[in-house]
Amino acid sequence: MASSPRSETRPGRGRADGAAARGTGVDPLRPADYDDGSSDSSASGAGAVAGAVAGAGGSAGPVTGPKLGPVGWLRFGWRQLTSMRTALLLLLLLAIAAVPGSLVPQRSSDPNGVVQYFTDNPDLAPVLDSFQMFDVYTSVWFSAIYLLLFVSLIGCIIPRTKHHFEALRARPPKTPARLSRLSAYTERPLADGETADDAIARAAAALKKSGYRIERFDQRGAPSVSAERGYLRETGNLVFHTALVGVLVTVAIGGGFGFSGQRVIVEGQSFVNTLAAYDSFNPGRFFDDTRLTPYRLTLDELDAVYETENRDALGQPIDFTARVTIDGEGGSDERQVKVNEPLYEYGTDVYLLGNGYAPTITVRDPDGNVVFTDSIPFLPQDANLTSIGVVKVPDGLDEQLGMVGFFYPTQTTLPSGAYTSSYPDLVYPVLTLNVYSGDLGLDAGTPTSVYQLETTGMEQLTGGDTGVDSVELMPGESTELPNGLGTVEFETATPDAAADDFSKSVSRFASFDVHHDPSQGWVLVFAVLIIGGLLLSLFVPRRRMWVKAVGPDGTTVLEYAGLARGDDPGLERAVDEFADRHANSAATGPETSST
Repeated sequence: MASSPRSETRPGRGRADGAAARGTGVDPLRPADYDDGSSDSSASGAGAVAGAVAGAGGSAGPVTGPKLGPVGWLRFGWRQLTSMRTALLLLLLLAIAAVPGSLVPQRSSDPNGVVQYFTDNPDLAPVLDSFQMFDVYTSVWFSAIYLLLFVSLIGCIIPRTKHHFEALRARPPKTPARLSRLSAYTERPLADGETADDAIARAAAALKKSGYRIERFDQRGAPSVSAERGYLRETGNLVFHTALVGVLVTVAIGGGFGFSGQRVIVEGQSFVNTLAAYDSFNPGRFFDDTRLTPYRLTLDELDAVYETENRDALGQPIDFTARVTIDGEGGSDERQVKVNEPLYEYGTDVYLLGNGYAPTITVRDPDGNVVFTDSIPFLPQDANLTSIGVVKVPDGLDEQLGMVGFFYPTQTTLPSGAYTSSYPDLVYPVLTLNVYSGDLGLDAGTPTSVYQLETTGMEQLTGGDTGVDSVELMPGESTELPNGLGTVEFETATPDAAADDFSKSVSRFASFDVHHDPSQGWVLVFAVLIIGGLLLSLFVPRRRMWVKAVGPDGTTVLEYAGLARGDDPGLERAVDEFADRHANSAATGPETSST
């Protein structure tokens, strides 16, 4: 077989060839067919040499890589998606994508807030809605990031798990020829009367007792032991990422089969766990209402405790407790719900979200017949529970009647003459009503909010520019309605109480969120695994340790060295401490401590 031109170099010609190459601009340390990418290589010495090599069977022209076909591009894209850099980027994007969910109300958790946002921002709200800003966590773009992160994590975990199992079965590496090159290195003399093999055997036993995997080697008459430990670090890392995928899966399952519903309940009233009984209801994609467990929740009493001693924090809420009765298949049971202490019954979590006052208002026609009576939840507007509510009387009078009411638990007058509340508890409760007559808009069949009154097309009878004072009532009082429509009464919740005792004169309401998530237990399990895996990956050091006996008999020295995978500031100290214990154990007995 003919040899290549490079194999025909004879003694004495290398220097002349190098000088000739330098004269033609070719680097003598590079192969003759090297191409630096120059566009006009034919005019250079490199081109001439390349041409000569081409004539001898080499290649000429610029070097080009192979073209990627469809499979190659798919493989390239998969490697990019499953890289750690991409996973971190997707995790960051997921956190950024969740930010709008905290800036604007979401239909899944605050549908009334979404309606109010459309009312307050009629131009901006439709634009945000087109980008699914009111459904962030179920939007196309959020789901895309979520799924890509899910795939990326799985693509990272599978090959790393395979490599980890292979590493667990592999033998510790051979002892390096020169341990002194390692940064964590020290020496100790061989104990008197002990052979090198005995010293290495003691070192192997001590390292094994400390949790190392060991392997004995004898290279060129120098006995040594190689040890390694810390595989729990990678195990913890894999557990962390696997549990993270588990959380993503269980949250998706819980969101698909769970539900969340809201209901406002006035003291003394009940709620039955059926689909029609909720004020608002947000089912998961795969939810089936036949899975609702029937039970009845009755709000017996809502206790509110406010600050009364610290004048700087007067009226600040201290505690809210909703005392409820649960009636279901298991019988009747009295329980309580607090703001941070939900009630768990019949597969649902019941959370106390808010509370306020629900004045009981009764309307009678001119003949004294009751045409309307109900406890109306008034929505709080400030910390002192100045509240607003709407009363709608569609039937029983000559005209449909609507009233916009303001309730003040402790009424006081501002310098401007307007009313406000100075304290959230019932000290001096006052109810004012602005009365409207006309079409309430209920006959058109279009759903309307119970907390809003559409006054367009209605005649205002009191308040505002009518010249007639607003209706003003305290608990137990009644007055005539304008135009002889009848009477309105602000009923007291405690008729037997003294005339000046307002402490329980107005019923309160509580807003509950009923939540069902079938994946809660699994989420807890995976959350514990995430924390455990993270702790293992952070605090378990990955180390290799070697002990080697070198030198002829009589002058044998024991070398100790260590190597860490990653940052390990305690490695040098660990090597020194093990060397000291091993040297001392020759006289004192077996070692008991670990490294």
